[in-house]
Amino acid sequence: MRRNLIETVMGAVVLLVAGLFLWLAYTTAHLGTPPGYTVTATFGQAGGIAIGGDVRISGIKVGSVTGRDLDTKNFEAVVTMSIDRGISLPEDTIASIASEGPLGGRYVRLEPGGAAATIPPGGHIRETRGFRSLEDQVGEIIFLATGKRDEPAQ
Repeated sequence: MRRNLIETVMGAVVLLVAGLFLWLAYTTAHLGTPPGYTVTATFGQAGGIAIGGDVRISGIKVGSVTGRDLDTKNFEAVVTMSIDRGISLPEDTIASIASEGPLGGRYVRLEPGGAAATIPPGGHIRETRGFRSLEDQVGEIIFLATGKRDEPAQ
């Protein structure tokens, strides 16, 4: 009888610790829709940006990617982002897809302009720059290094 009581108490302790762990994981994981307002941007090349990816200004996270879609009319990638409520993006903000490094993930980099008017919730970032892969950049450097130079006319 005493053995059953010890096993029951130990089982209850294990379940309690597991429950506390799940509660801690849930409260620190920030699951669900990030708070903020939604904006979209259209890119010619999305470069594998993932849902849940960061949106950054000057390297600081100010939002998350909440959706990716294909515009079936012009076959461009439409990226939906949630921007923190305290950030007001100027109308002339530029969005680009950037990489954290050769093996790192992708994120949306925002470069705010100087316009007084701001992008409203549900608005669209007009100026974008698509993703340029490392292979594209190396190819461009090789082309520039080996390309023919204009010879002077005689």
